[in-house]
Amino acid sequence: MRTLRFRTALIWLSLVSVCAACATNPVTGKRELSFMSPERERALGAQEAEKVSAQIGLVDDAELVAYVDSIGQRLVGNVEKRLVEGVAPPTTEYHFAIADMPEPNAFALPGGWIYVSRGLLSIANSEDEVANVVGHEIGHVVARHSAQRYTRQVVTGVGSIAATIGAAVLLGGDAGQTVGQLSQALGAGLIASYGRDQERQSDEVGQALAADTGYDPAAIAEFFRALEREEIRLTGTKRLPSWLDSHPVTSERIASSTERAERLRVTPNPAVSKDPESFLVKLEGLLVGPNPAEGIFRGDRFLHPGFNFTMEFPAGWQQVNQKVAVLGVAPNQEAIVALEAQSGTDPRAAAAEFAQQAGITLQGGRELKIGGFAAYQAVAEVSTQNGARIAVDLTWIAHPQLMFRITGQTLAEKFRSFEPRFRATAESVRTLTRQERASITEKRIHLVRAKSGETLEALSRRTQNAWSVEETASANAISENAPLTGGRLVKITREVPIPVEN
Repeated sequence: MRTLRFRTALIWLSLVSVCAACATNPVTGKRELSFMSPERERALGAQEAEKVSAQIGLVDDAELVAYVDSIGQRLVGNVEKRLVEGVAPPTTEYHFAIADMPEPNAFALPGGWIYVSRGLLSIANSEDEVANVVGHEIGHVVARHSAQRYTRQVVTGVGSIAATIGAAVLLGGDAGQTVGQLSQALGAGLIASYGRDQERQSDEVGQALAADTGYDPAAIAEFFRALEREEIRLTGTKRLPSWLDSHPVTSERIASSTERAERLRVTPNPAVSKDPESFLVKLEGLLVGPNPAEGIFRGDRFLHPGFNFTMEFPAGWQQVNQKVAVLGVAPNQEAIVALEAQSGTDPRAAAAEFAQQAGITLQGGRELKIGGFAAYQAVAEVSTQNGARIAVDLTWIAHPQLMFRITGQTLAEKFRSFEPRFRATAESVRTLTRQERASITEKRIHLVRAKSGETLEALSRRTQNAWSVEETASANAISENAPLTGGRLVKITREVPIPVEN
């Protein structure tokens, strides 16, 4: 009997603990098990927002950022209309920013940090489209989808807080690879997909918020069509459904959002931009494609105009250019070279600091000059958890603007075959020539007016459009061969040299 009563007490205490961890979902009104408080969501969001700024980067166009923020704040003003009566919203302060990403993506961090990418803005054609996307991300925040992810992981034994931070990456196909790269750069799951039901719920909340704020809720379908055009242009096919696909298929979202829009009543409220042209004008000068300020690859050579240096990676290796590191990966993935930054001004001291922090012993250290800069080279061996021995070739270079650390690593038994390539890569660092710097260009959006009956091909020739006809058609929601209406404003891009400092 004592044993029975003891077990009963344990069950009762467990139930009490579970109930204590329950919370009412602000959107559905349902009681849900939750192991993350709103206060913890806000703290975690603030912490990860710093990582987004440092590791992805933000667009610093104050006027455009203020415009996106004004759209977001207008939507936030109607959040309470979409909450269950008597249930407090999970956050009262929202932050809106533009991520320096060329892909058309949007994501939300817990606690109200919401981002749209410059790539997303470049293919949007109205404020209504952007407002629906931002509303969708607000939906993830108010429905506490990050807390739901975290709770499921705790229950199933995962429990990694980093893996609970959700992002609604709107574009499938090649964007999945981009998301994978970002996850590696930012830590497990910083950019992670929500579940399909959560995506559908956020679509619903976002459209409702848009309608409440005076935006056309049907515009989200137009934006989904823009994403679909990009998918087809980039991959040659539409994204097909799969059991593991966390996002509803684009065609499904177009159909469901179109049907839902017909049921929503739009509250009259003038938009920030009075008409589509006013919206397009705000995109003038927006950078599209990779940001050359973060460095570019030309063949195997990496050129960085901001830090005024270049380095040649091993021929034929896969290249990954991230804000936190530039990587070269051997075709068989047996070796990797990484270019990273480290604090300090003296290479030998930087090497000692790194060795101490990493808990490794450096061997064969030597001082030298690379590209006219003071440098220090050494090697080390480390053991992995499974017992494998990894050999590491390390070079520190004291560039005037920061300390470079170039790391080559492979299995210890393969080190001799890769060491010459590791050293050649590190010792290829040098200052850019003036001609090299002047040759680095960037693409920015420019607006032109079409002539009556003109085709996109003719317009592109006349305006020296750097986009292909296919890219221009996709970005403007125009048929490639259709004659244009005279006076219509069309987005093109101009390729211009980046500024060269004396």
